[in-house]
Amino acid sequence: MNKIENKEKFAVIKIAGTQLKVFEGNEYEVNKLNGVKGDKIEITDVLLVSDGKEVKIGDPTVKDSKVVLEITSQKKDDKVDVFKYKAKSRYRRSMGFRALISRVLVKEIV
Repeated sequence: MNKIENKEKFAVIKIAGTQLKVFEGNEYEVNKLNGVKGDKIEITDVLLVSDGKEVKIGDPTVKDSKVVLEITSQKKDDKVDVFKYKAKSRYRRSMGFRALISRVLVKEIV
């Protein structure tokens, strides 16, 4: 198969509407997931798995593989300010937005 310079185990998963490359033991912020702090989630939508020597590519997912995540926190992201403006017509609109995010820890790639 393909050679990889990095000898770490990683996977590419589909979670919360996005694809994410995850390494064991790292934390990531994703769109809000259902659950509370401490919940464990098993993701079976694994698109690619690498153990450092061998790469398995799914069609569309890798069979018999999963990634175990733990929710470490649920919070709101930083505020994004939106301002609309049209010149010479006295049109100004200001609005703010804070996304709901979940912070997850990758426990295990199987």
